[in-house]
Amino acid sequence: MDETVKQDWHIIRFHNESDCTKIDQVATEYPLTIMLNGEEFATMVCSPTDLDALVVGFLASEGVIRTYAEIRSLHIDRSRGFAHVELHKHIQPHDIDHSKRVIGSCCGKSRQFYFKSDVKTAKTVMSRLSIHASQCYRLMSALQAQSEDFQETGGVHNAALCTVNELLTVRTDIGRHNALDKIYGQILYERIPLKDKLIAFSGRVSSEVLLKISKIGVGIIISKSAPTDLALKLAEDLGITVIGFARGRVMNIYTHPTRIIEAQQTTVALEKDHSTNDQHDSEHQ
Repeated sequence: MDETVKQDWHIIRFHNESDCTKIDQVATEYPLTIMLNGEEFATMVCSPTDLDALVVGFLASEGVIRTYAEIRSLHIDRSRGFAHVELHKHIQPHDIDHSKRVIGSCCGKSRQFYFKSDVKTAKTVMSRLSIHASQCYRLMSALQAQSEDFQETGGVHNAALCTVNELLTVRTDIGRHNALDKIYGQILYERIPLKDKLIAFSGRVSSEVLLKISKIGVGIIISKSAPTDLALKLAEDLGITVIGFARGRVMNIYTHPTRIIEAQQTTVALEKDHSTNDQHDSEHQ
């Protein structure tokens, strides 16, 4: 199995009424089954790159492990599509029951739906990192410049671990969640400190993406795409700054805007307006 996110494919392309044959690039789709302590745990569909990091990040995201040291061995059988993982600890079936939903709150503020593993592993982010708007634009521009696979296939997503000044590492996958798990796995393997880190992202910020950001432990995600309302409610609860539609020199700040330096003064003014309006309303009740 080749470790590549794209493959050549012979196609017939029509333009108006004319056609021609050519070789196009399509995204590679690869099923990978994780065997955990000899038992089948999960099968994911992914791009066949950085599979070790993907498996580690996925297990951490699902609450199976917290550190890389909990893994005794990890072997990828590429030809058969298996990842064999042995942990130092014995896992009971109820310990890895991640398919059932429960109603609760990660931090006691709102009632939302979570998987069981999310209740245990999602956490409030206390990051004090701040960033200039111009730095956000530069990071997204740099991510787009490294998105050759997307430009050729249109079928993959990119995630990058960054400082405010540069991209540190970029991971690509057909799945948005997988790209983040690859980043998470590398963070755990290399024990990368996250105090000054953020995530740049190409995909839509859904609730599942937001929960992965919480589990990773960074306080800022910048995406070129849109967020969902549940993702933003979770972000408000979990202390995460969500920036969407970051394209060129335009972006939307949806939650916790005080981490964006230029928005801090505007935020203070808005809070004063809200406080004044609330006081006015209470006086006339």
